[in-house]
Amino acid sequence: MDKKKIVCFGPGPKFKGGISNYNTSLAKAFDALGHDVHIVSWTQQYPAIIPREFIDKSSRSDFLEGTTIQVEYLLNYNNPFSWYNTANEIIKLKPDFVVIQWAIAIQGIPLTALVKRLKKNGVRVIFDLHFVNQKEGSKLDHQLLKRTLTHVDEFITHSLMTTRELKELFPQRVFSTDPVPNTCRVFQLYHPVYSLFAPQESFDVEAFKKAHGLKKHVFLFFGFIRKYKGLHHALRAFHQLSLQRDDVSLLVCGESFWNTLDEKKLSTKIKTAVFGTLKSIFLNQDEEQTAYRPLQLIDELQMQQVAVFNEFIPNENVHKYFQASDAVLLFYEYATPSGIESLSYNFHKPILATKVGHFGETIIPGVNGYLAEAEDIASMVEVMQQSIENPIDRQNMSALTEKMSWRYYAEAILAG
Repeated sequence: MDKKKIVCFGPGPKFKGGISNYNTSLAKAFDALGHDVHIVSWTQQYPAIIPREFIDKSSRSDFLEGTTIQVEYLLNYNNPFSWYNTANEIIKLKPDFVVIQWAIAIQGIPLTALVKRLKKNGVRVIFDLHFVNQKEGSKLDHQLLKRTLTHVDEFITHSLMTTRELKELFPQRVFSTDPVPNTCRVFQLYHPVYSLFAPQESFDVEAFKKAHGLKKHVFLFFGFIRKYKGLHHALRAFHQLSLQRDDVSLLVCGESFWNTLDEKKLSTKIKTAVFGTLKSIFLNQDEEQTAYRPLQLIDELQMQQVAVFNEFIPNENVHKYFQASDAVLLFYEYATPSGIESLSYNFHKPILATKVGHFGETIIPGVNGYLAEAEDIASMVEVMQQSIENPIDRQNMSALTEKMSWRYYAEAILAG
């Protein structure tokens, strides 16, 4: 295959979260195949008024070490001049194609301007869709979604559910999995297994468990704490399980999504007040996401077998929590393909999830995890018991890891 020049647009490695890890992983996969890869990133991904810290200030590891990937931080959400400057810089690179990470609708305002300018100048644009129907979405989100995707005619989806939602969004358009003239191309793929994080053979699991008071069977909740991820359900279910047996523990590891700034600072108070007003005007208010405090349940239920690390976990420490765990809890209220699910597979950890979103596509009960009924605490307790009494064969997880590699994912895009 001829050497190609590829731009991966999305948050660069200095940002927190799964989309940054995803964009970096994709760039590394193209780089490993011998292509000329550039990451073009945001400098600021969201309106400045949003009261949250998005930069990773705690990790020390360099995910791009050993690669030839070049990174440029260019696009500032709050500076329209940067939108066009970013497009011009990409155009100057003369890439064979640009893969743009689509992960939240509010980014549609600058991304629409970016895409229109790129396509006007003959640049091939592929949108990597982490969602169509957005979690915690609103009418404004839907409008931004449709406005932006109208200008795109090549998409990557990670599940059949996402593909179906895309077709429902644009019923008048013709979609094809092959490059057919006058159709929209869909690369029907999957969420690859994160290889950025891997088990460390030298890590003393038993010493870690002893230091943190963890029992024989350890369940893990990992990632940003947001309502749709159902930590409140996981805590209630684990509480019921802990009343039945004393050999279980729960690890809760992750940053509260809306609690990353110093609430005592005047700037934080101003941002919070203005952001709350704007949300009340433009967004759905069925659930007050910023007031979500599920960890309070630990005290309310007097739970003794829970270890909490309520912070952003540095990249170099991620492996510890997965290696110390036996199964990962994804008792979500709504789900699109999950980075935590893919991360778990790289540690050969089974998934205990709810029957929502794409989980019915990816999780085969008894093979790589178990499925519970959504918002049904008794059902969640049952699958936790199942995972102890009928543990998943880790060889199943190993085979799944190979099947969902980044190499295959990148090769599928290049073949198109």
